[in-house]
Amino acid sequence: MKLKVLVAAGDGIGPEVTGEAERILRSVAEWGGHDFEFRKELIGGVAIKAHGTPLPPATLDAALESDAVLLGAVGGNEFNSLPPDRRPEAGLLQIRQALGGFANLRPAFAHPALAANSPLRPEVIDGADIIFVRELLGGLYFGEPRQWNRETNSAWNTMRYTRDEVARVARIAFQLAQKRRKKLTSVDKANVLEVSQLWRTTVTEVAKDFPDVTLEHQYVDAMSMHLMNTPRTYDVVLTENLFGDILSDESAVITGSLGMLPSATIGGQVNLYEPVHGSAPDIAGKGIANPLGAILTAAMLLRHSANLEQDAQAIETAVRKVLEQGYRTADLARSEKDKKMVLSTQAMGKQVHEALNEISDKRQAMHAV
Repeated sequence: MKLKVLVAAGDGIGPEVTGEAERILRSVAEWGGHDFEFRKELIGGVAIKAHGTPLPPATLDAALESDAVLLGAVGGNEFNSLPPDRRPEAGLLQIRQALGGFANLRPAFAHPALAANSPLRPEVIDGADIIFVRELLGGLYFGEPRQWNRETNSAWNTMRYTRDEVARVARIAFQLAQKRRKKLTSVDKANVLEVSQLWRTTVTEVAKDFPDVTLEHQYVDAMSMHLMNTPRTYDVVLTENLFGDILSDESAVITGSLGMLPSATIGGQVNLYEPVHGSAPDIAGKGIANPLGAILTAAMLLRHSANLEQDAQAIETAVRKVLEQGYRTADLARSEKDKKMVLSTQAMGKQVHEALNEISDKRQAMHAV
């Protein structure tokens, strides 16, 4: 397997966590006999400082020439005074648009070893395993017209979707559901919004092509409550852009930390992978950031861009084993027992690397029998 990966580490803790994810990918390439080529370019605040723009042409060109893009995080308080179209976050929106990925996959899962980290009761989250499919290129974030008119003290945004935009992301959600528990929950606000009425109608039409998947509809306000009360009842959750942003972040309480959650943006020319957490500038450079979200993001990269399902599962198993052994980063250490097992960013990455090597050794031994 040959794979060209652009690593755009970005700002804050981005370089620290993507460094650990890259090391894991290199290890997979080594023991799997794969040819992974890594290239590094700037994005976000570091790109603004070096080139005056959050997405330099060299970064975009490298992304379009790659098979996958591994992103760290963008943003920092020092850039808040810039106009919105010149801030680090603008570079993220621009690269998403340029790569064309319209489906953002964001898992939310309960690790038994981290049950105490969630504010929800263990019996509520036990076995929860959800994947959000968030439409990423439409809705309020991209709809026109949009404006803040300071003279009239008024502002407006436009929520806009076409049938084709809804249908294409719905198909990805149904295809994922076919590979999982064959249940899909579509989230909207069809009792109020015309856009949601189009959304619900279109998803219902697409469902006819997937008779093996059970479809249910939920209003977003009800879903926000059900997600906390009965998360185990959900499998694949399909949402538009704004609702997906909010609900998938809310679901982080199931896992206990945003630092654990990966994501993938697929459907375009090149897939984009990034952990859900932000740049966390307050802890950048301290070596205490949780790299597990980035490492699990690397697993999604192998699954969706390299079709290396076994290798992706091996990474996920390695992460689970490390947590079961009691190792924690600072954000995961809630009890006195946890605090005795706190590791730095690099040390946690090393533990996952060692667990992955053990899995590799066992796999090779089985092949040799």
